[in-house]
Amino acid sequence: MLPSDHPLRSELNHEVHARPSESLNAPVRISYLALASPNDAQEEEWLHVLALAKACGVEVSGRQAANHYSALLGGFSFRWERHAEFTRYTFSAPSSGDLFASSALDLVPAGWLEQIPGRVLVATHGGIVTQAENADGIDAASARWFGGNVLVGSTVGDGAAIALTDFRVRADGFSRFVVFDRALTPRQAGRTVQRLLEIDTYRMMALLTLPIARALAPVIQVAETELSECMTGLEHAHQRDESALLDRLTQLGARIERWDAEHSYRFSAAAAYYGLVQRRITELREIRIPGLQTFGDFTERRLAPAMNTCLTIAQRQESLAQRIARANQLLTTRVDISVERQNQALLESMNRRAKAQFKLQQTVEGLSIAAITYYVVGLIGYVAKALHARGFNIDYEWVEGLSIPIVLVLIGAGTYLLKHRVNRQLGSEADDP
Repeated sequence: MLPSDHPLRSELNHEVHARPSESLNAPVRISYLALASPNDAQEEEWLHVLALAKACGVEVSGRQAANHYSALLGGFSFRWERHAEFTRYTFSAPSSGDLFASSALDLVPAGWLEQIPGRVLVATHGGIVTQAENADGIDAASARWFGGNVLVGSTVGDGAAIALTDFRVRADGFSRFVVFDRALTPRQAGRTVQRLLEIDTYRMMALLTLPIARALAPVIQVAETELSECMTGLEHAHQRDESALLDRLTQLGARIERWDAEHSYRFSAAAAYYGLVQRRITELREIRIPGLQTFGDFTERRLAPAMNTCLTIAQRQESLAQRIARANQLLTTRVDISVERQNQALLESMNRRAKAQFKLQQTVEGLSIAAITYYVVGLIGYVAKALHARGFNIDYEWVEGLSIPIVLVLIGAGTYLLKHRVNRQLGSEADDP
């Protein structure tokens, strides 16, 4: 007996078996669509897939997966695959006669195709034909199916097939590809077609970032120039200029961070899609045909410079953000030092004022002791005079004069003890946490 399964064990195990390639037997014609669509369109797409199945007389009892569905709908096979940023629709049907005289989409109910949610990124007609169709050579295939265009292709699957395309979109909105079957198994044929379609799809998804990179290039150049001006100003700035410089750097930094928030995902996605394109080309296991560019050659010559441009812009944007952060830190440190100097000068001024107040307070205290002594001695004099008037033999003037030093000492000692007690109490309160 085993412990209970992890809640995701079944889902994760089935993930490696998700979206298997179809089994295809030559001759077969294939139509493929890849549409960019937002994440919230998934349910709408699924309802549209259900509408297609229902129109073809197929009842769907349950959903095969959250983002995948495949079925045989009448005379054609259908696959729906939902990805993060796009959705793929693949239609395949047996072929007879000329490969492009008709397509698998001709079997789709009228009106369904136009209502698919999203915008078309890739639309392709193609298929697998027997090797006998290639008896007249590559030039004849180009003239027959590709309008005489320069082809891209190679022997794939270690010699099991020949794949050709021209990567051009025709007036009907579709591009074309042809696979000549030499010794393909049905599963191998399905994997070969799937790789060819994914190369075209991921190539387009990667190139979505190129217009963004081109638009950002001059903007980043302006920002770099502005940062250079700020650094020059920081080098020669006076204290009164620091606040304006800090505001300018802060605004520039906020602008760069906004660009990064808007476009960082797109640059990361481009790198990921480019990696997938390279991986699918490697999986084709190409063998060069004399006179033709291979899929790898064509992709590296066309796609690699675009991806390098995107990578360069992303790196410049990241570098610019880091430089702005360092400049901001330098200026902030400089402002902090200026503030500390101002605070130090303020504290020194307060200290001078406190000393002056202390001296003034001591003077006032001395005057207060003298005044209190004067009044106390006066009271003693009044008492002595009263006693003298009652017949006591007292020299009241002598009593007043004698009381002056005694009263002065007592009042001074009392004042000193009171100050000492107050200071001790204040010190103990300051030490308390």
